[in-house]
Amino acid sequence: MLKVLFLNCCICLSLLVGANTIIVKNADELTKANKEAKPGDIVILQNGEWNNISIVLNCKGTKAQPITFKAQNSGNVIITGNSKLTIGGEYIVVDGLYFTRGFAGDDAIISFRTSKKELANNCRITNTVINDFNNPKRLDENYWVEFYGKHNQIDHCSFMNKKNMGVMMAVILDDERSRENFHSIDHNYFGFRLPLASNTGETIRVGVSQHCEFNSNTQITDNFFEHCDGETEIISIKSGSNVIKNNLFKECQGSVVMRHGNFNTVENNVFLGNNKEGTGGVRIINKGQWVVNNLFYQCRGTWFRSPIAIMNGVPNSPANRYVEVTDAVVANNSFYECTPVSLCVGSDEERSVAPSNVFFLNNIFYNTKDSLVYFKYDDINRIQFASNIVSNNIAQNTRAGFIKSDINLTKKTDLLFLPIGNKNQSNKISDSLLKISQTRLTSKLSEIPGLADDSHYKQVISSAYSNTGANWFSKNAATKDQGAVKVKCKSSKDIYEALEKYNSKNISLILTRRSYHFNQAVNISTDTKITSKKNKSITFSSDMTLSPSLFQIIAGNNFTMEIVKLDLKDIKTNSFISTDTSGSSNHSNIIISNTSIQNLTGNFFTAAKTSVADKITISNNSFSNNQGILFNFNNEIDKKGYYNVEKLLINNNSISNHKGQILGMLRTGNDESTMGPDLSFINNKIANCSTANGEALIHLYGTQISLLENNSFNNSNTSKTLIRYEDIVRSVHRLKNNLFTTSGKNELNEFVENKDNVAK
Repeated sequence: MLKVLFLNCCICLSLLVGANTIIVKNADELTKANKEAKPGDIVILQNGEWNNISIVLNCKGTKAQPITFKAQNSGNVIITGNSKLTIGGEYIVVDGLYFTRGFAGDDAIISFRTSKKELANNCRITNTVINDFNNPKRLDENYWVEFYGKHNQIDHCSFMNKKNMGVMMAVILDDERSRENFHSIDHNYFGFRLPLASNTGETIRVGVSQHCEFNSNTQITDNFFEHCDGETEIISIKSGSNVIKNNLFKECQGSVVMRHGNFNTVENNVFLGNNKEGTGGVRIINKGQWVVNNLFYQCRGTWFRSPIAIMNGVPNSPANRYVEVTDAVVANNSFYECTPVSLCVGSDEERSVAPSNVFFLNNIFYNTKDSLVYFKYDDINRIQFASNIVSNNIAQNTRAGFIKSDINLTKKTDLLFLPIGNKNQSNKISDSLLKISQTRLTSKLSEIPGLADDSHYKQVISSAYSNTGANWFSKNAATKDQGAVKVKCKSSKDIYEALEKYNSKNISLILTRRSYHFNQAVNISTDTKITSKKNKSITFSSDMTLSPSLFQIIAGNNFTMEIVKLDLKDIKTNSFISTDTSGSSNHSNIIISNTSIQNLTGNFFTAAKTSVADKITISNNSFSNNQGILFNFNNEIDKKGYYNVEKLLINNNSISNHKGQILGMLRTGNDESTMGPDLSFINNKIANCSTANGEALIHLYGTQISLLENNSFNNSNTSKTLIRYEDIVRSVHRLKNNLFTTSGKNELNEFVENKDNVAK
């Protein structure tokens, strides 16, 4: 009945304006409708699955009478398979499509051009969803959306779960037809992009370095970004005169980065970090950037991800490096329980030019946790500080322009407290800045510190939840059923059969016998736990000589091994466990706990090239009398900054009489856009372990963050290298409270904090 009413309303509306309503049910009919469409026509795509379809729209409507292509019912026109949508006409509206269970290959899923000659102008995509529409292989890069032409709009759409490499949404400035474009990206929901473990994980990018001298004028307003953790740049601005305004960034491990281009504005946004590690704010590079009237709430990022990061530049910088910061304004922002801002960040031999003519004024810093309000990495004398209000408890001896004071808090929501300034702290702003602000900002610069309109921020948050994304699609990430199917396994045959039978379930395989013989690899093709009830040794054997691994974790599935005591002397594989070798874009998580592993010849765990895990936890285990690499992350050799695990936790393990490397981690290249790999190696006991051929027992190459704490090394790699650190770009390493007894030396670098260790 509702379907009939909807169609009748569309027909009546089209008759009133002298246009047609056309219902199409397949690709041929859609192509014909596009060819024949006239201004005001409404083309309705019939509900159902449209598989392996290339939709090309190049008709021409008018401002008063656009041509609309819409789903019969929003969300019920499902685009699957190898599919894409290209638009190269004028005044076209696309409404209500759902892209899922598919991929677009090298092409964008949605492109505002049909060819290099035919670009879209004044076209709109609305009420549409792209969810998990990923190329099968992680390294097969593509955009989800690419903008060309001018005055195009994407609004009230949802974009979730991009896993393969490539920017989610890119604005292209190839030639004059796409510059000064005034595109609008507004009222959209961008959600749940996991750390990509490489570059190209931006949510939005506007321009590229070779076009950075051109203005784009793209408006990114009133959007909701949630858990956009792909890389350090959530929004990457590489062009001029863009506006990022009224957006909510919730728990995103990254920042809005003005990477290239000049005169960009970041205004009236809320950065809701909620104490999540790596949550940043705004990074400033180049000329004339303004960051005004933003709220930074419990943002805990550091270095490039600091709440505000003002970078050093390169002398006479080429377009693809770092142009010095000049003529910037950072004003009337409020910071609540945030990590310190970073000034002259990135300073090194190449990035040696400090910021100049920067106005840092009327900001408020409320903080009860940190002792510093800013880090400085170079000369800050050419930054003008004025009337920045800082909590009394800040211990830092700040320079002039920072005033310690009691700060009033106003409660705006159940969880949100805003630091508010008052007239007694006001600062006279120069007439020149006030004049510029009247045309550049929503309202002119305020002379009172902090947010000019504190009531606005409750509205930003409320609007993000109620008025972003497709109205028919949930913002919640889909999760697998948590109820596990328990299967008692008396033989390897039972294991194979259970994995095949419960392929889409969460299963727990319980080992009930003392020995298992495997004649083929075990592919972990669903979320799987392997455990046992008896505390007796179980023998695994195989006849797979030199096969890659006994257990292979198929990408996208989680694997747990818990409370198992294994004798692996008769295993004939290169590795006991490995990740997916297919190069899939899907992520996994792995837990090995309370398990005993002994007598293995071969690697215990190998991360396959291009595979990626969000977290691997190795805890409370015993490894004894094994030979090979215990944890092998050495396969990313392409010098592109790729790596295989975001967070690796190895804690409370006993490792004894091991011949071979305990841990090798390799991340080559000089990319600085990621947080990982992040290693915690804590409370482990290593005894009588050694390597051959001069290899370190633990070798960290390019690991960005590491903590090695409270470990004991006894009689291990004597007269050789115990721990070796190698880094090409800045890293953070802590070597703390470890005991080294009759063991080898440690090869440290300038990034290692070596503290309270004892050597005997």
